[in-house]
Amino acid sequence: MDRLRDNGLTITLAAATAATLIGMLLTGLSVYNDELAQHHQPLVTLAGYVLSGHFLSAVFENWESEFLQMSAYVVLTAFLFQRGSAESRDPDESAEQDEDPARHRNDPNAPLPVRLGGVPRTLYSYSLGIVLFLLFVLSFALHLQESAVAEAAEALRHGQPAPTLWQHLGGAKFWFESFQNWQSEFLSTAVIVVLSIFLRFRGSPESKPVAASHTQTGE
Repeated sequence: MDRLRDNGLTITLAAATAATLIGMLLTGLSVYNDELAQHHQPLVTLAGYVLSGHFLSAVFENWESEFLQMSAYVVLTAFLFQRGSAESRDPDESAEQDEDPARHRNDPNAPLPVRLGGVPRTLYSYSLGIVLFLLFVLSFALHLQESAVAEAAEALRHGQPAPTLWQHLGGAKFWFESFQNWQSEFLSTAVIVVLSIFLRFRGSPESKPVAASHTQTGE
């Protein structure tokens, strides 16, 4: 039971991710087969749809925007402030996160890169932002690839020549798919930054204490 309690947040979010992916898969299959039926083409099976550009493009399109949001948020909160927000460091005080990790090079409980020093410690110091950005780049590339596959399939259904990957990259459709998600991610982040100044949720580490003043900054 302790293991479930200690990992409950990750378990719940993983289960929610799996459930919504399944829902997306089933509803997407229905939509895609309706489109195929309208063009008098054979329907695809569930296994075939999982590997289709229609499904994978939509998946990676969303993952791309999420990883962009998280990587940007991690980096921006290291340098920018919003007084009164639970999501910001206090601009008037030094933060624990600013501490020089070299001070812990002899701490046996410190992560290995911190104890090694040099380049490993420097990379580890920014590893969260680096990895999130790399996940964004990977998702962006996969979205581009699968979106091009989906557009090629759609073009063939209409008896038109399939565009190349580079033609798809330079087209408005691909960038519309990306921008429509990017803007919502930046908006939702800005909303929680501002709302956490005035609103509370008791027990959440993303909220200030209920009785905290609106000017108190940070959790």
